Amino acid sequence: MSYETVRYEIDDRGVATIALDQPETRNALSDAVLDDLLAAFGAARDDDAVRCVVLTSTHETVFSSGGNLAGFAEDVPLVHKHFGTDRFPRLFQLIGELGKPTICAANGHVLAGGLGLALACDLIVAKDSATFGTPEINVGVFPFMIMALIYRNIGRKKTNELLLLGDRISAAEAERIGIVNKVVAAADFDAAVGEWASTLAGKSPVLMRLGKDAMYRQQDMPFEEALEFLHHNLTLAFSTEDIQEGVRAFFEKRDPVWTGR
Repeated sequence: MSYETVRYEIDDRGVATIALDQPETRNALSDAVLDDLLAAFGAARDDDAVRCVVLTSTHETVFSSGGNLAGFAEDVPLVHKHFGTDRFPRLFQLIGELGKPTICAANGHVLAGGLGLALACDLIVAKDSATFGTPEINVGVFPFMIMALIYRNIGRKKTNELLLLGDRISAAEAERIGIVNKVVAAADFDAAVGEWASTLAGKSPVLMRLGKDAMYRQQDMPFEEALEFLHHNLTLAFSTEDIQEGVRAFFEKRDPVWTGR
């Protein structure tokens, strides 16, 4: 499968890797890049062979520099800019509803809209040299499209600090405040990402789909509605072959053999 601005590969574990591949722009999130990301994630969603998705970058030091600033100042009708930026919410929703676990392998700096893209993933593994931030305010822009994701991942006051001051933070600080799950040295980065990807790819695909759907949909429900929805999903899980296989394998002290049913 070939794209203009991203690389897409699937290995024999069922791990699909989507790599941002416009180093000359530091992977700025142009319309073309966002379209390719939508298409690549859509392909991963629809491919039963894919069990886990890793999002990363081919740039040596940058994951993504964020939104395409040249496009912000482009002399086109305002309504065209409005329609163009709807790619961001569509992409974030697609990742949330993917039905498969996602890892952002932050191998470089994660800035502006790139931070929203990373936070849309379920897990983030970062190189210790990476930095994170929303520097848009420094050039007269505000990170509107990623604000909801940041507030849903870290505390309000720290989010306010990131949005209003526009400063970068280190990978270690990003881990401390809950943006990043794991920070590793460059020499250990690929192995750390690969270990988690293999673990996720080895889970029951049908239970992972039910669980991922529940994670995404219940996050903003009132408590009682969330409980009702989760109760419904638990009942659905009881109807699957995989839950029965998983329990049998546990008591028989063997690895489960998932059928995805």
